[in-house]
Amino acid sequence: MKLGDYLEKDLVLPELDAETKSDVLKELIAPVGVKYPEMDTDQAVRVLLDREKLGTTGIGDAIAIPHGKLEDLDQVVVVVGRSLQGVEFDALDHKPCSIFFLVLAPEQVAGMHLRVLAQISRVLKDEEFRRVFLEADGFDSLWQILKSV
Repeated sequence: MKLGDYLEKDLVLPELDAETKSDVLKELIAPVGVKYPEMDTDQAVRVLLDREKLGTTGIGDAIAIPHGKLEDLDQVVVVVGRSLQGVEFDALDHKPCSIFFLVLAPEQVAGMHLRVLAQISRVLKDEEFRRVFLEADGFDSLWQILKSV
């Protein structure tokens, strides 16, 4: 399984403006609402915030992998965001997050959801990948890096 197969150009945000956890989630969900206008983006944000209450998805090393399941979703959706200034996300290492991989999955498809999360985790464990991701100059460079994983 290649993570790049689950990525779409219009769901990659190279420069997030958000400064809070909830604003990051809203900013990451916004292009999903444009691409899938039938999706209730407010509900998606609520699901993500509810998941955050169970435990932070800020896993450390500047990484957050917010995720949740939605009833009316037909496929796994992955949104990638980068915050050049970093955002306080209640990360396990108490440091700001700059790398965001948001995963939305259909309620009834647990296996695929877990495989995508596992692949994201594997990719993000690579310190060199994280460095290149954060240093990428502009959208095209970032997109090429993401498509290679």
